Amino acid sequence: MTSNAFPRDRVRDRVIEVDDVRRSYAGGFEAVTGISFSVARGELFALLGTNGAGKTSTVELLEGLARPDGGAIRVLGHDPHADRAAVRPRIGVMLQEGGFPSDLTAAETVRMWAGCTSGARPTAEALDLVGLGHRASVRVKQLSGGERRRLDLALALLGRPEVLFLDEPTTGLDAEGRRDTWELVRGLKQDGITVLLTTHYLEEAEALADRLAIMHRGRIVTAGTTAEVTAARPARIRFELPEGVAAGQLPLSLRAAGEGPRIEIRTHRLQESLTVLLRWATEADVSLTGLDARSASLEEAFLDIAKSAARTEEVTV
Repeated sequence: MTSNAFPRDRVRDRVIEVDDVRRSYAGGFEAVTGISFSVARGELFALLGTNGAGKTSTVELLEGLARPDGGAIRVLGHDPHADRAAVRPRIGVMLQEGGFPSDLTAAETVRMWAGCTSGARPTAEALDLVGLGHRASVRVKQLSGGERRRLDLALALLGRPEVLFLDEPTTGLDAEGRRDTWELVRGLKQDGITVLLTTHYLEEAEALADRLAIMHRGRIVTAGTTAEVTAARPARIRFELPEGVAAGQLPLSLRAAGEGPRIEIRTHRLQESLTVLLRWATEADVSLTGLDARSASLEEAFLDIAKSAARTEEVTV
């Protein structure tokens, strides 16, 4: 049975609340196994995970397309499934694939959708918003894959939503189109729109998300800001030693570098380790070719978390 209870002291500005939510399918497969998180007004929250992690199942619950098998959900203060009539006009949804009639033009598609949308933007405004104004008279089947994704986004924004669900919004876009979409999403955030994003582009989540959660096998294994998620992972220093200089000549604190001319050092004290390395190189008159030092990226943290979760499952099976 679905619980409708939330703590009385909940933060009023939370527009998405997920409390111990579960979702199962026929045969007893549990795709979502008791997850909890919240999203504040004007925040962009990214939901990440490997294939089969439960992201799509979770988003469908948030959109009100199905009822959870356990726990409770609130979107804009309502149960999105039971109170769908109250929630649907206030949210925008961009699916992975829109499935538009191929013989309609971009403008005709927007006008058709506007007929089902309360308070819809004018067609020209919706297309201009996503950079498709000059393609208004082009049939959908003649649009590129990236342009069709922009049309998907135009329809998601048609009703001036308070909450926007973006499912892989930049799939099929080239680098320029992806960056343009990022700028559009940043502008929407500045206007106070709350965004829940799913993406396989970890660079996208790193660039846009205020907070994120990483799912694996139906559960959230870590959550927080990008800095919080990556903080526990070591930074790295990479460089190449000149011929005749062995890795064993490095300072003792950096000896975990391995053998060969190409060196990679993993460290939880990036500034301290880099200072030691540069001081040694100066005193030994050694040139470090291709020197590159950086903190752990979200991609590295994601892969590390996925591998760790998989190893834990192997041990417990």
